[in-house]
Amino acid sequence: MALCFGGAVLHGADVQAQSYGLPSLGDGQSLTTAQERKLGDRIIRELYRDPDYLDDAVLTEYVQDILASLMKAAQQRGELTEEQAERFAWRILLGRDKQVNAFALPGAYFGVYLGLISVTGTRDELASVLAHELSHVTQRHIARLIAQQDRLTPLMIGSMLLGALAASRSPDAGAAMMVGGQALVQQTQLNFSRDMEREADRIGFGLMQPAGYAQQGFVGMFDRLQQANRINDKGDWPYLRSHPLTTQRIADMRSRLGKEAGSAEPPATLEHLMMVARARVLMQTNMQVLRQYADDPQDAGFAAKSRDQKVGGLYAAALSELKLQHPDRARASIAALKELTRNDAAALRKAQLLSAEVELAAGDASAALVQLDKDTQKITADAGRPELMARAQTLLPLQRASEITGALQTRVAAHPDDAGAWMMLARVWRQQNQPLRAVRAEAEAQMAQHDYAAAVDRFKAGQDLARKGGGDFYDASIIDTRLREAESALREQASDRTLN
Repeated sequence: MALCFGGAVLHGADVQAQSYGLPSLGDGQSLTTAQERKLGDRIIRELYRDPDYLDDAVLTEYVQDILASLMKAAQQRGELTEEQAERFAWRILLGRDKQVNAFALPGAYFGVYLGLISVTGTRDELASVLAHELSHVTQRHIARLIAQQDRLTPLMIGSMLLGALAASRSPDAGAAMMVGGQALVQQTQLNFSRDMEREADRIGFGLMQPAGYAQQGFVGMFDRLQQANRINDKGDWPYLRSHPLTTQRIADMRSRLGKEAGSAEPPATLEHLMMVARARVLMQTNMQVLRQYADDPQDAGFAAKSRDQKVGGLYAAALSELKLQHPDRARASIAALKELTRNDAAALRKAQLLSAEVELAAGDASAALVQLDKDTQKITADAGRPELMARAQTLLPLQRASEITGALQTRVAAHPDDAGAWMMLARVWRQQNQPLRAVRAEAEAQMAQHDYAAAVDRFKAGQDLARKGGGDFYDASIIDTRLREAESALREQASDRTLN
């Protein structure tokens, strides 16, 4: 949906794209950055409710770090304005779906399907997708389209975008979310013009090298997506299909590459191969396929494989064994994995996180904590989010939640939109017999996901608890203030629905 690598998900039924020149596309000034963020918030609220939404700390951090480096390059090159950097969300949402796809929403929300991660050969190829999507946002293509189509209100566009996302998996659900035939006709006018696609390619390509990625990743990813389109294209619902990856766009990238860099794509890092394996296992629901992943290290030909192949295979095997509830076999794969990655700090970190995941699933919180840090008392706010969330999960059953409270509070103070951290903090506070703070944290988690009705409910529960003496005056005052803010946001949300 919205701005998809290789084209918009919203694709008119074989309607020829209008040939707009870039100067006539408009500068997007009819929609302010605040309005664009509001439109994105409206859409993202529904995506958080999607059962395919996945808050996987390890994968999300990996993708978010790539996006952060591209943002920094965009700022240095003048593509990303200070206002956009401050007002927009710049948030990655993972989808468990097998689609080889990604999308960008107004307000800089980026959706990445595990299917896309699973087919990337290198970190550079994944970066090329994010660079393209980032460029759609920095060039404000949604706002420029709205400027072109003055009959389409932002709220109507929001409904169409939601419908397209739903229809990517369920045509009936998607059609139900779109308002009649008129909306379907107007939807065709939301397709990104080929000029916009070329603009996102060109600007995204220019971000790669300054961000530390090989520009060859663009060509490599185009080739992979071209192949995926040929395999997966069944011709269903043509007006919701992505634009085809044209040979002209691929040729353009190769031409730019020939002028600015060599043709060979750098090899994949061990860390990336592990993240590809993680994506493949997490999106898999077929138990037979998981057993195949799990049995791969026992195959007669496994020993003859390259180190890279072994690392990916062992990671997939260990995670599959975890899902199949075979912790002993998972430990054996992880031991071999650690040996292969011992000289690669980034890859070894991922192996240790997986080891902690296995131990926690096996019910041995103490062993999990050892895997996170040999010095189990070293709990700092500087740890990455995966370590932070994993440590909290391990300390709770050990009745040592107080050791992680400060780090979690620091996390939510710096990232108030981290719903997962707020929910973990709620569990931690409940263990410390601070029910009022726990209820507030639950409410803040709902606020972070723009579910204002649920947030109002939890804040009111906090008020009732405070009246019964369940907390101090300071906590009660915060809840009163946040309740008023949640109620205001809920009224605005209801007003939006009425106008739509």
